[in-house]
Amino acid sequence: MKPLTMSGKSRAPLPLRRQAQGRIPLFYIMALLFVLKMVLLRYFFYGEIAWGRVTADAASVLVLLSLVELLSPMKAKNAVYWALNAVYSLALFASTLYFSHFGSVPTYTALTELHQVGEIGSSVQATIRLSNYLYFADLIAGAVIGIVRKAAGGRRLTSARPVWKTGAALTLVLCATVCARFIQLGLPIDNELVESENVGFLGYQVASAIKSAEDNSVEAEGSLSDIVKEYDAFEAANPFSPPGLKTPVYFGSMKGKNVILVQMEAFQNFALHLKLGGKELTPVLNKLADESFYFPHIFQQIGQGNTSDAEFMSNTSIYPTGKIAMSTGYGDRKLPSMPRLLQERGYEADTFHVNNVVFWDRIKLYPALNFNHYYDKPFYHNDHFNSFGASDEELYRVGVDKLSALQQQHKPFYAQFITVSSHFPFDVPDDRKKIDVPASMEGSQLGKYLTALNYTDYAIGTLIDRLKANGMWDNTVLVLYGDHFGLQPQDNDPGEVTKQLGIPYDPRITRFNIPLIIHMPGETAGKVIDQVGGQLDIMPTVANLLGISLKDEKFVAFGHDLLNIDRNVFGMRYYLPTGSFFNDDILFVPGKGFDDGTAVSIRTLKPVKDFSKYRKDYDYVLKLMDISDRYVRALPKRK
Repeated sequence: MKPLTMSGKSRAPLPLRRQAQGRIPLFYIMALLFVLKMVLLRYFFYGEIAWGRVTADAASVLVLLSLVELLSPMKAKNAVYWALNAVYSLALFASTLYFSHFGSVPTYTALTELHQVGEIGSSVQATIRLSNYLYFADLIAGAVIGIVRKAAGGRRLTSARPVWKTGAALTLVLCATVCARFIQLGLPIDNELVESENVGFLGYQVASAIKSAEDNSVEAEGSLSDIVKEYDAFEAANPFSPPGLKTPVYFGSMKGKNVILVQMEAFQNFALHLKLGGKELTPVLNKLADESFYFPHIFQQIGQGNTSDAEFMSNTSIYPTGKIAMSTGYGDRKLPSMPRLLQERGYEADTFHVNNVVFWDRIKLYPALNFNHYYDKPFYHNDHFNSFGASDEELYRVGVDKLSALQQQHKPFYAQFITVSSHFPFDVPDDRKKIDVPASMEGSQLGKYLTALNYTDYAIGTLIDRLKANGMWDNTVLVLYGDHFGLQPQDNDPGEVTKQLGIPYDPRITRFNIPLIIHMPGETAGKVIDQVGGQLDIMPTVANLLGISLKDEKFVAFGHDLLNIDRNVFGMRYYLPTGSFFNDDILFVPGKGFDDGTAVSIRTLKPVKDFSKYRKDYDYVLKLMDISDRYVRALPKRK
């Protein structure tokens, strides 16, 4: 029989009450553990622990735990705390892997892409480091202690006594005020990495939600036509074409020709013309570059959607927002695109990818771009090249068969091939390897990467052979470009890469530099186009060759025709913070703003100390990306 209190209500036996009262409230234990895990996150993100900035993390943790203390019932408090600890640890673990792979601080919107993990399991596993599991050390220790106590016949642990309710409420109010101030100070910072470092990881999630709400309010303020007028006026005030140019160079030179775009997975430009042991790493692409327009200074601009964002840009010339994969966030829109423009001219537009079309929500993206057909995993024989299934050779076999049928119908086509054989972690089956890397690279990520690029190059050779055999080579413009970098920065020291390859390797410029080759039928004398450009510039350049005037079409392109400009400025975000830009001279990366930023010469790879003359470029890029974001949000949804 339980002892009664003066009010008649039962209370726990006195020994148990004394034991509970003698224990430290779980609130304090969890607060310490949660803050320590935030410190660990800071180390993984920033490579150091700035203890002066841990205040922001501690305040946000105390807000979270105060809510648990005030809202959870006493009987369930232990379970709630440990369940929250498990979820919290898993979230920080996943965020660390995300940052390690993408170089960006994830926001809550990244959760919308968690269903993609199964498709890239090998890539995720290759990212994990043993130290990442420290997030779960306390959970494992707690589980072991519980099992040992139970096996030894020990008493079940009693619930820890609660903290003073009024104290928890005061802590909540005080810490929420501190968090609000940190977030207020961080909101004006364009550099997402600097912002997250200042406001803390949890505060950064709140700041991202606030900015998203502001974006949505801006969306409601302006019509699509108003945004287009703003863009036209802005571009007119910032001309990039040489003065007096009336007819664009090469305009319509490839009018009526077929077009094939090959988006090469994780392909960096340094691989072209590189030799290993006296042998060319990319002999097929080298020959193409020598017979085509070759653009050696092109840089990636992808956002959260990675490869799918590259597809989006190459077809629309619209900036990714960096806040969500464009296929996921805007796959419900009617996107102005190259397929739409060419379909009006009698073309069929098809896209080819050996993976499932649901991956990165391409099942939404392709209708949004208005492709006539997409050919995904069921169309290919699975030769088990890697975790995606079919090889690039199989991709081209099926693709050329489908395009050959259009050729027989005298139907011009626009086709896009998305390669995957050089996807991270760059595993090429032994029977498919076409080159031997030096012993010093054997087994390293660098060696595996070069082997994968060599195979990608070989497979492109099979595509060309098939086009020639089917009578399409002499009537097809072939465009090849990389979607993003391949070598993971955390696994490849730039100095070691430089030593192994005998070429200068910059951790940003060389990493983000991708190839662009445009081969035109009948051309054998190539030309190197030195103009700096980005992925947004691919679509306007191809449109010019096909004789499509984007101005006459009233098509809003945020990139430029690289064959008809005398300078260029374009932004990059996500893998670099917002406000970063490339121009003909430098790569600029902001700090909290322009004045505390850094710049590196594109040509010499040396730091540029005085970059004050480029402030206009900084302001231009911020404004242009703002217009682009509002433009894509204002586009009509498909019925």
